[in-house]
Amino acid sequence: MQDVFDKLYERSSNNATKGIDLYGIITSRENLLLAYRNIKTNTGSKTKGCDGITIDDYKIKDEDEFIMEMTNELSDYTPQMVRRIFIEKDNGKLRPLGIPTMRDRLIQQAFKQVLEPICEAKFYEHSYGFRPNRTTHHALARCQYLINKSKMYHVVDIDVAGFFDHVNHLKLLKQLYTIGVKDRRVLTIIRKMLKAEIEGEGVPTRGTPQGGYCRHYFQT
Repeated sequence: MQDVFDKLYERSSNNATKGIDLYGIITSRENLLLAYRNIKTNTGSKTKGCDGITIDDYKIKDEDEFIMEMTNELSDYTPQMVRRIFIEKDNGKLRPLGIPTMRDRLIQQAFKQVLEPICEAKFYEHSYGFRPNRTTHHALARCQYLINKSKMYHVVDIDVAGFFDHVNHLKLLKQLYTIGVKDRRVLTIIRKMLKAEIEGEGVPTRGTPQGGYCRHYFQT
């Protein structure tokens, strides 16, 4: 898939993503199997969603059965209920997390893999949060460079309380389209992901999923 991802990055850089069959790439055998392999190596793959299933339940399926199941689910996709859990923050308050079912995590990962190179081509060069091949060390190195070369000695620390919990879904989808995600089938499924029912809370009207594989992607 790397050649495909590289071409998506190049076309996005040249503002030439219109007409690309993103849905076809997402549902391709190679991309779906890559999503499975990536999730299998993640420690979160052992965490159960509302259906009680982990990645181990998919190991018993052969490749053809797995591909057929995923493509059938996406042909008329409806996200399953998101499990709600709370973790304690450093200040003693609780942070709500949403744990999608394993099926939905596999689908989210398949989407993330294809959308990421399109968006990476448009993101600001010196943005370091939740991006591939970037760490806090890169951000610190950039700060050190600005201190040494540009004589900048002040840092502004801003944290908008609950920002991602209040993201406007419509504006987010419009921004994705502007960036280069123009396949309407893909945007429709992303909209459904954003509207996935949360255990004990119902269907969200705003905010991005917290805990799923698309969470960091939406944050960026």
